[in-house]
Amino acid sequence: MTGSGAQTGTQRLQRLLALVPYVVSREAVGLAETAAAFGVTERELVDDLNMLWCVELRAPDPYCPIDLSYEGGEIVVSQAESIGRPLRLGVDEASALLVALRMLAEVVPSGSAALTRTIAKLEAAAGEAAAVSAQVQVQVDKGHASDVLRSAQDAVKRGRRIHLRYYVPGRDEATERDVDPMRVLVVEGRTYLEGWCRRADGVRLFRLDRVLGMEVLDVPREVPPGAEPVDVDAGLFRPSPADVSVVLELRPGGHWVAEYYPCESVQRNGDELLVSLRTPDTRWVRRLALRLGEDGRVVAPAGLAAQISRDAAAALAQYAS
Repeated sequence: MTGSGAQTGTQRLQRLLALVPYVVSREAVGLAETAAAFGVTERELVDDLNMLWCVELRAPDPYCPIDLSYEGGEIVVSQAESIGRPLRLGVDEASALLVALRMLAEVVPSGSAALTRTIAKLEAAAGEAAAVSAQVQVQVDKGHASDVLRSAQDAVKRGRRIHLRYYVPGRDEATERDVDPMRVLVVEGRTYLEGWCRRADGVRLFRLDRVLGMEVLDVPREVPPGAEPVDVDAGLFRPSPADVSVVLELRPGGHWVAEYYPCESVQRNGDELLVSLRTPDTRWVRRLALRLGEDGRVVAPAGLAAQISRDAAAALAQYAS
């Protein structure tokens, strides 16, 4: 949740229920630190605290109001023992977390020792959820993707430069580049190689399922001292205000587009998907639309849709001639 976005009553209630244990477990915590932890502004946090003053609990005494203060920028909460314990994960939440951790242990073996300990602790605490998640088997592909992953991990471990053949969907082209690898990471369920791209002269993330070929070179990597890792906490989709907003309507045969390309939103309407994305160059969208055929069409902007219709007519005319 962010301070600038609209929120429902349910979302605010969930935050309030988490806020009390957060403060109680720390005895006293700063306003700024707490606001940052919950992704709200200090003004919104003060509004939440003012609402907590109106809450009356049945313990420790019948109808006992929560006692709190935030004078001097420090929050202190008392008389809230009955809701002071941290919230427990539900069965579905704990199961999803366990499945994701097991997949991560398969993908990033260099961190498997710490992950194994974490999984073991979570399984012990999850109870029923651990049994449910154990029924889900996660297998890493043993084909090309697995070979690429092993090569990337080996290059990171040994500190060697990599030569990549990489597909760039935004330009619909295969590129050749040398990369000094920094780390392998999983973001939003996909595996990436992060490194200093010598072609772009900057830090870049490369999705491993878009790597067409990888060669580990017998050359030491040379990452510049000032190279900063990409901050992936806010997600990877960061369009420019100058990008063109494109809306596509996809039939079942074209649903793969929503998985393969970075999308702003995906809405389902029966068997069809309405997908919106942003791009600095619409030429690849025109090629994509022709490739999709009956499985998808561009509905906005109107000018782009009209251009694609002309492209299709010109292609058909070539067949006729």
